[in-house]
This record gives sequence, structure tokens and C-alpha cells, in this order.
Amino acid sequence: MQACELPGANKADKSICEMLKNIKTIVVVGLSPKEHRASNQVAKYMKDKGYKIIPVYPRGEEILGEKVYKSLDEIDFEVDMVDVFRKSEDTPFVVEKAVKIPGVKCIFLQEGIKNEESKKISENAGIFYVEDKCLMVEHIRCEKEGLL
Repeated sequence: MQACELPGANKADKSICEMLKNIKTIVVVGLSPKEHRASNQVAKYMKDKGYKIIPVYPRGEEILGEKVYKSLDEIDFEVDMVDVFRKSEDTPFVVEKAVKIPGVKCIFLQEGIKNEESKKISENAGIFYVEDKCLMVEHIRCEKEGLL
């Protein structure tokens, strides 16, 4: 199974491209150690593109060569983005914690994940919010259009 599909004619969202240009560190909530899972494939792609990946997963010590944090509560240092691989109904709890992380500029809910409450929490905190998109696909689009 592919991490995310790249639909044909969609154009890059310039605001997402601009955000991707200005971030370096991505917390990935729900980053699976299993290589066939979308979360692992997307995080590996972003790491290969030069971004620092910080896995949040309840088990394990290391994923993709990076130290695993058991929850967002353990992240007390500056990060740029929180990328979320969780069920839509679980995201408000995650976003509540994510907006309190120092330096966070973007909350990104992966393809198929949407939640109006999460959107409100992020926007009320003044944090750029994206939902129902694949981070890897958006990065590929931005690169193809020369926006990164």
C-alpha cells in the first residue's frame, strides 16, 4: 500500500509550500515502526528531504533512527510542525496538546483526517492548520512547481 496517492492535476497550495520552506522540525504523532504504514513512509520521505523527524508513539525506543517520545507531553523543546496520524475523533485531544508545544507553526492532519473542533483549537491559537492532505504529496507538488 502506498503512503499517499498523488492525484494528477492538483496544483500546489502556495501557503503549504511557504510553510514547508520555513520549517525544519516535524513531530509525527502516530509514527508507526512498521515500514509499510503510511506514517512511516511519509516520515521517512520527509527525513530524506532534510527535515528533522520526532516520533511520538506509545511503544519502542527508536523509529527511523530517531528517539521515540511516548506522548506530546514529553516534547518541551521547540518544533515547527505537528503532523498527525490518528483517527479524526482523536485529534482534538492531540491538537490541544500540540498548540502548547514551544515554537509550533503548523498542525497538519493527514489525508482522510478532518475535525472541525481541531481546526478551531488550532486557529484560536493562531497556528496554521491543514487537514485531509498528505504531507509527502504536498511536498512533492511544491517541489515539482519549484516552490521549495
